[in-house]
Amino acid sequence: MKTFLLSVALLLPLAACNCSGSQIEEEEITKVEINDTPLTRAEAEEAFIAIRKEWRAEMAKKLQADWDARSFTINGQTMKFWHKTYGNVPEGGHSLYISLHGGGSAPASVNDGQWENQKVLYSPAEGVYVAPRAPYDDWDMWFKPLLDQFYARLILMYQAEMTINPNKVYLMGYSAGGDGVWRMAPRMADSWAAASMMAGHPGDISMLNLRNTPFMIWCGALDSAYNRNEECRKKTVELDSLHNADPAGYIHENHIVEGKAHWMDRVDAAAVPWMAQFTRNPYPSKIVWQQEEVLRNTFYWIEAPAEELARRKTVRLETSGNTINISECDYSALTLWLNDSIADLDSEITVNFKGTQVFKGKAARTSANIKANLYSRGDPNYAFPAKIDVKL
Repeated sequence: MKTFLLSVALLLPLAACNCSGSQIEEEEITKVEINDTPLTRAEAEEAFIAIRKEWRAEMAKKLQADWDARSFTINGQTMKFWHKTYGNVPEGGHSLYISLHGGGSAPASVNDGQWENQKVLYSPAEGVYVAPRAPYDDWDMWFKPLLDQFYARLILMYQAEMTINPNKVYLMGYSAGGDGVWRMAPRMADSWAAASMMAGHPGDISMLNLRNTPFMIWCGALDSAYNRNEECRKKTVELDSLHNADPAGYIHENHIVEGKAHWMDRVDAAAVPWMAQFTRNPYPSKIVWQQEEVLRNTFYWIEAPAEELARRKTVRLETSGNTINISECDYSALTLWLNDSIADLDSEITVNFKGTQVFKGKAARTSANIKANLYSRGDPNYAFPAKIDVKL
């Protein structure tokens, strides 16, 4: 494989840039070879730090104009956003709360009013509270197929322009925003530390992907429009059942608020401190992944063949030391992206599928893997140095 030299500026922490991303200063230049040469653990960590620094600088520069405008466009659709910062920056960076407004199929002025309301609806003790304006004025304004890209871009922008902890990103929303949380929490479960739904309708979404993503339900017991109250009760039963079958997963709280209709008089604000207690684990030892209406080929540290994706296809796996046991897989192959938090990469790794060994060997750390993952997934926690390809 051709070797590329990556010039990396060693940067000041983003906090020192007054949260703008535009005043990052170069101190010295380090060159990292981007290739498939196996690295030691220490070498991989050094390469990651250097590649991440360049990536952050590139993203800050690339996204600066959108950040200054508080607006960005994807495929002709535009999302505006607003934020307010609460508290001091803790070690590891601020929490990030993405809060989705209500509205729906209504004139833009109505949805604009809902956006203004969402800005003041909740206030965390610590964190950056972000209220985006939906790029559509439709009933499904927060979960159309393009929205996955909007949320990913929003998270990426705040990582590049502010000091944000990518493992402390939360999703919440009211009414139509709650509709969005129902869909987007499972669709992007590996992005959230926790999520909370307020007064939304779940539709036909499955909760399976929330195995490692704490989820909260808030709905007025009298909120009968579109049968919201009964549909939310059904989802509470579903989550209860999933948690009872898997007590270490599917952490959740259900609140069907007696005496309340669509407006719950802000009792749902309790969701903010509830979510704040959770931190995303990007490397869970047990993963349940089911494709939803927007297909994707990666989830946590699993990659599926892009040409085989279809809704409801499922993967279930669990790790034990350096053994990975796949109990269910609807694909002909998987790529398992690894780092030393998932397995000891200096030792052999065993992969079993339904009790039959399909791989045994070592997985090499490389700088090419680190860079490819970081630039494709936009999350430093998913910049995996090693991989295993298994045929099933």
